[in-house]
Amino acid sequence: MTVRLGIVGGGVIGHRHARSMKEVAEAELVAVADPAPSGQGLANEMAVPLYQSTAEMLAAENLDGVIVSTPTEYHAPPTLEALDAGVHVLVEKPIMPTLEQAEATVAKSEEKGLNVLVGHHRRYYPLVLKARDIVQSGELGDLVAVSGIWSARKNKSYYDQDWRKKWEAGPVLTNLIHEMDYLRFICGELESLSAEVSHKVWNFEKEDAAAMVLKFTNGAIGTFVVSDQATSPWAWEFSTGETPAFPKTGQNCIRFIGTKAALDFPNLTLWHHDGQTPDWNHAMMAEEMQHNMINAYADQIAHFCAVIQGKEEPRITARDATATLRATLAVFDAAKTGQRIML
Repeated sequence: MTVRLGIVGGGVIGHRHARSMKEVAEAELVAVADPAPSGQGLANEMAVPLYQSTAEMLAAENLDGVIVSTPTEYHAPPTLEALDAGVHVLVEKPIMPTLEQAEATVAKSEEKGLNVLVGHHRRYYPLVLKARDIVQSGELGDLVAVSGIWSARKNKSYYDQDWRKKWEAGPVLTNLIHEMDYLRFICGELESLSAEVSHKVWNFEKEDAAAMVLKFTNGAIGTFVVSDQATSPWAWEFSTGETPAFPKTGQNCIRFIGTKAALDFPNLTLWHHDGQTPDWNHAMMAEEMQHNMINAYADQIAHFCAVIQGKEEPRITARDATATLRATLAVFDAAKTGQRIML
């Protein structure tokens, strides 16, 4: 039995969900809701009806689930409308632009007994699951530190749409939120952070760069830099080749460092002493672990269908994604106040 799905938002991510859905036997795209021209383009490509609003689509179609892929500032209305209509939701990351909206979504989903999954699709990659196993199993020893960077210079035309100049569309909520989520997933919960942000390149409402110091509840500390205006080969997309539009560099952008070993990520190179005493007097060796890239969007949709059918438990719930949002939004609070924010 197929799961009947609708997409709200026919932009780049909406297209990616729709095309990935073709790889999932259980999923059937039956409608698109979007008043913008991109919505018409997606509906035409997928040969499904187009509706001008979420409410219109929900009233006309018998849906099991809705995928919300609108810009972040517009996540709340279609998500809440779908829940009120008795429909499960997969909403793109971040779950919402504000904690108040995220917490309202959690409350609504629990009140209705419906699932809200959140599109932190990197949790579906085998390489992320492997990194989590390595860190959580103690193969690195005690985790001491994490060092990371996500830095790319986005093309000028990227900002032709005014919504991409707003704070909700900056690199913290657009890009860092991914890193925050898999850092929580791999290392454990964050305890606190301090941060600085910069607007020096464009002077838009959105930031150009942010830097932070992190502390995890297990005692590990970390640093992270994010920018959408600094040229570099060090970003997830460049490292993995996940997105064809961004040329692959193969350069790692995260290091997990323990008392016994260290892990380059996402290309999974384990640095260890090969049984010798793990100190600076003994040579280290690099062990490269093989991993396959998958279409994580297709796996995410397959999981969404399995959750709707009651076959699987959600891999990332609204409540879990709200914790990622809380940690990410704390970057702005820490930078504004100049204080360390406790999470």
